[in-house]
Amino acid sequence: MSGKSSDQFDYHPIIVKVGGGSAINIEGLVRDLADETEPLIIVLGANAVRDELARRLDTPTTMLRSVSGYDSVYSDRNALDAIMMSYSGLVRNRFVETCQKFGVNAFGISGLDGRVIEGRRNRGIRVREGGKILIKRDFSGKPKRVDSELLKLLIDRGLVPVLSIPISDMDGTALNSDNDSIITVLHRELQSKKIFQFIEAPGLLADPTDPSTLIHHVDASRLHEYEATATGRMKRKLLAIRQLFEQGHMEVIISDGRSETPYQDATAGKGTIIR
Repeated sequence: MSGKSSDQFDYHPIIVKVGGGSAINIEGLVRDLADETEPLIIVLGANAVRDELARRLDTPTTMLRSVSGYDSVYSDRNALDAIMMSYSGLVRNRFVETCQKFGVNAFGISGLDGRVIEGRRNRGIRVREGGKILIKRDFSGKPKRVDSELLKLLIDRGLVPVLSIPISDMDGTALNSDNDSIITVLHRELQSKKIFQFIEAPGLLADPTDPSTLIHHVDASRLHEYEATATGRMKRKLLAIRQLFEQGHMEVIISDGRSETPYQDATAGKGTIIR
């Protein structure tokens, strides 16, 4: 795989992570992004559609919780089929369609296409079942490299890359991976100064059940404290954000993707700002 190091880039694109929940206001977000003059890379989620397709196929999504407390999708061949149909199929194409309608010249691509995101298959997930610790092996993995030269080529052509899973194993096998880890590798290559994450909540909450407990500002040096008390997807997200800050200085904004103007709100300071 070819790739340029970050110091070969004459700009550092903004990374926008779009959550895959059904309540995310895709049209409002894209309408806002149409006014952004800085280069963009979008990382697209699709978990709600994936879960619905999996149910229709009578192969419902199975979640695993590792012994260290992090949740992940058990990714057998059936799960990969649902991922391909949702992430790199229906959801991404609909998102690109919306972009084109609002004048954002989006280019959809999965990590598997051209091996733009290449990773390594996990050795297994350690889970506790029936009082025993078992190793669950599946088709999931961690991204290790991105083809930054290809992404730069797209951006130089005036295109907005819209990235989705699956990613490629070193032998070309499709792998599930989590978008937070993908963003970590993207940032390592591109050294983005700003990363926006749009979720189905006002931001990071002190009490996940109470939207009024929004935490407006977080010092990156304290992320491990929030991670220790978080559960579910937020626990994994905070781990990935902590790893982001280990790679250099930036600003991460976690904001509400359900609002009328999600990107405008986030750039105006709404949500949680992590520095």
